Amino acid sequence: MKKAVILTGGHQYLVSEGEELEVEKLGSDKQAEFEALLLIDGEKISLGTPIVAGVKVSAEIIEAEVKADKVVAIRYKAKKRVNKRRGHRQKLTRIKITKIGNAASKK
Repeated sequence: MKKAVILTGGHQYLVSEGEELEVEKLGSDKQAEFEALLLIDGEKISLGTPIVAGVKVSAEIIEAEVKADKVVAIRYKAKKRVNKRRGHRQKLTRIKITKIGNAASKK
């Protein structure tokens, strides 16, 4: 089974074909393509410097905008009557990895 490490949104993900995951928001509509930093194909491991030449990871976008759980930041100063709460929900994109393979094998 092929596995690859991809870089998107400042995060690295270990993915395999058919896997669904949530990544930082992407701008494209239906398809996304990533370059592989590392490729694991059974016993053979290819390490890129910084990317593995000729290997692309194709993904299908399932949901374009998903919101993550709310993160609450609290500012509090004791005995000063200062307290402030701020919330943030990061926007994510849900993708499904369709193919890990050579970039030249497009149809």
